Amino acid sequence: MAEIVGLLIGVVVGALISGLVIWVVGRLGLGLEVDGFGSAFIAAIVIAIVGGLINWLLGLLGISIGGGLLGGIIHLIIAAVVLLISDRFLSGLRVAGFVGALIAAIAIGVVYWLLAWVVGLFV
Repeated sequence: MAEIVGLLIGVVVGALISGLVIWVVGRLGLGLEVDGFGSAFIAAIVIAIVGGLINWLLGLLGISIGGGLLGGIIHLIIAAVVLLISDRFLSGLRVAGFVGALIAAIAIGVVYWLLAWVVGLFV
C-alpha cells in the first residue's frame, strides 16, 4: 500500500514540475502558449500520455531510437510531434506550428536542465 501511495505522490509531483516547466515556457513566448498554470498542469499530463503512447507504438513497430546526435534529433522531433498532437486535445494549449513546437521542445528541455542544475546546487 505504501508503495502505491509513494508512486501516486511521485506522479503528482512530477506532473506539477512538468506543469511548471510548461507554464514557464508558455510565458516566454517560444512557440507555446498556455492559459495558466491549470492548463499547463493538464497539458503536462496529456503530453506524458501522448508521449508514452508514441514511444509504445514505436517499440511495438520495432523502432528503437539510439543515442548521440541522431538520437537527440529524433527525440526532439518526437517531442515536437507530441506537442502538436497534445495541442489538438487541449483548449488551453496552443502550439505555433511545427517550427514553434520544435522551439518549444528545445525550450522545455533547457528549462528542465536549468531546474535540475539549480536543484543540484542545493542537494
